Amino acid sequence: MNNNISFPATRLRRSRMNNWSRNMVRETALSPSDLIWPLFIIEGENQREDIGSLPGVSRMSVDLILKSAAEAIDLGINCLALFPNTPPHLRDENGSEASNPDNLMCRATHAIKDKFGNKIGVLTDVALDPYTSHGQDGIIDKDGQILNDETASALVDQAINQANAGADIIAPSDMMDGRIGAIRRALEMNNHPNVQIMSYAAKYASAFYGPFRDAVGSGGLLKGDKKSYQMDPANSDEAMREVALDISEGADYVMVKPALSYLDIIYRVKSEFAVPVFAYQVSGEFAMVEAAAKAGMGDRDAMMMENLLSIKRAGANGILTYFAPQAAKILGK
Repeated sequence: MNNNISFPATRLRRSRMNNWSRNMVRETALSPSDLIWPLFIIEGENQREDIGSLPGVSRMSVDLILKSAAEAIDLGINCLALFPNTPPHLRDENGSEASNPDNLMCRATHAIKDKFGNKIGVLTDVALDPYTSHGQDGIIDKDGQILNDETASALVDQAINQANAGADIIAPSDMMDGRIGAIRRALEMNNHPNVQIMSYAAKYASAFYGPFRDAVGSGGLLKGDKKSYQMDPANSDEAMREVALDISEGADYVMVKPALSYLDIIYRVKSEFAVPVFAYQVSGEFAMVEAAAKAGMGDRDAMMMENLLSIKRAGANGILTYFAPQAAKILGK
C-alpha cells in the first residue's frame, strides 16, 4: 500500500451514506406539533365549497369544522387557525359583523372549545377584511385612506368578542400601528389575561395572497392595494422595528408572512429577538407547489416537505400551512 497517496482528512459524505446516520446528525426536525392548520368557515350545515385557486382546500360549515378539528387532534396538530367567509349581506363599510358575538368565527370557536376543550388550540384572525364591503383590513375615510386609530379601536372590540367566544390565541393580521398594546390592555381589563397574542408583526404587501382573498370572499371586493399598511417587500430592517414594537406592546409570539420569500426575515427575527417565531406559508406559496406537481415538475409530497423544512430551518417555531394534514400524515409514519 502506498502511504504517500493523499486522501481527504474529512469526508462529510460518510454520515450521508445510510438513513440511520442521516437521522442521527439531522440538524432540523419537523413534527406535526409544529403545524397550524388554517380553516375557512361558511354558513349552513354539512356544507363544503371547494376553493378553485386552492386545490384540495375547502370552505366548511361549523359541523364539518368540528370533524377537521377531530382529525387534527388525531394527527398531532396542536392548533387551528380560523377564517370566516362572511356572507355579502353582512358586510359593511366598517366591518361591524366582526363584533357580532354570533358571527361565524365566534360560533366555530364556541363549537370547537365546547367539544374538545384544551385538546386543541384555536387561533382567531383579527382583521376587518373578511367583514368589510370594500375588502380592506381597516375603516376607510371619504378619500379611501385607512384610518389607523379608528381601525385599532374596532380591532379591540373584535378581539374581545373572539376571546369571549373561547379563542386561545388572538392573531391580529391587520398591521395597524399600536393595535397590539391596545388589544393586550383590553384583554387584561376584560378578564382574559391568559389569552395569547400572536402578532402578524412582519406582514408584507405580497403578491402571494390572491387565493386566500378568494377563500374569505374579499378578493373581488378589493379596490386598490394594501401597501399603505402592509410592509414593503424590499425592507428588512423595518421588519425588526415592527417586531420590536409588537413585543414591547405585549405580543407573546410574532409572525412573518409570507414565509418562503421571507426566510431571511424569519432568520433575523429569531436571531435578534429569541422569541417564538411563526411563519405563514401563504395561499400563493401553497398553490405554486400544487401547480408544479400537477404540471409534472416534481413530486408533490417531496416539494411540500422540503418547503416546510426550509421554513423550520430558517428559525420558525411553527408554521401555518394548508398542507398541515398531509404533512402530519407523512411525519406520523
